[in-house]
Amino acid sequence: MNEAPPERVDRDSFPALVAAIRPELHRYCARLTGSVIDGEDVVQEAIAKAHGALDSLSSRAALRPWLFRIAHHCALDFLRSRASRAAEPLEHALNLADEDALDPFEQLMRAEAIATAITRFVELPTMQRSAVVLKDILGHSLDDIAGTLDVSVDAVKAYLARGRARLREINARRPASSIAREHRPENLRYVELFNRRDWDSLRALLAADARLHQATHPPRFGADVGMFFTIYARTEGIRLAPAWLEGHDVIAEFEQGSGDQPHHIMQLEWRDGLIVSIRDYRYVPYVIAEADLIVDGAAEQP
Repeated sequence: MNEAPPERVDRDSFPALVAAIRPELHRYCARLTGSVIDGEDVVQEAIAKAHGALDSLSSRAALRPWLFRIAHHCALDFLRSRASRAAEPLEHALNLADEDALDPFEQLMRAEAIATAITRFVELPTMQRSAVVLKDILGHSLDDIAGTLDVSVDAVKAYLARGRARLREINARRPASSIAREHRPENLRYVELFNRRDWDSLRALLAADARLHQATHPPRFGADVGMFFTIYARTEGIRLAPAWLEGHDVIAEFEQGSGDQPHHIMQLEWRDGLIVSIRDYRYVPYVIAEADLIVDGAAEQP
């Protein structure tokens, strides 16, 4: 009896299948890059590369590990371009290969990793970082991690042993004292106009070459960026507040029914008092789920 051919992923079903995996990809890439914003950039690049190489995917069942391998290599490329710390040589890691951990120990390590701020993972060498995140944050098996990192299972155990030890050292340090900062006046003005629903004044702030980036949507440029405010004008109950995300001056957005928790963030880039870039994370709210986000003041109801 002939076996049925494996179910393939076509380009029509790809977006929906990826959407289910995307938050987990982001949890990995955010910790690998040390930033939820950079992590989302890597996820977007990985998904774009996967879409272009979809014909090489053997079956729908292979989609998840395949995406993680692509995301891993995209993250490594990002780290190299940022001149970040190089991955630890394999021969050094193999010297400390450990045995499979017992369940209580695994639970302890998972709790330790989850409690660690995303920005602190970059203090681990890259391969240690990958192994710890995949095992202790996402719960991947040793075999799956070995496939993602393209190393042996013994090497994965080694990276885990050293990475966990370093993570405990990192978390034992006293956190650095926060430095008081002031929000950019242009951002505060943007928040004020948005909460007043003064869409014409907001459109007047757009530079001629302004660009809008929204994950899962194609970018808009120039005059088309004004549609951004037209869409928001149709939605009631939205309010903004200035915020800090991983040290970046951003804008938190609250939606109707979201209470005291922001739904997502926006990040603006200015030039000579005009907006040249809007990065809106409305369609990927998972970006701030575990982020170090501080909202300054109460977001007033519009």
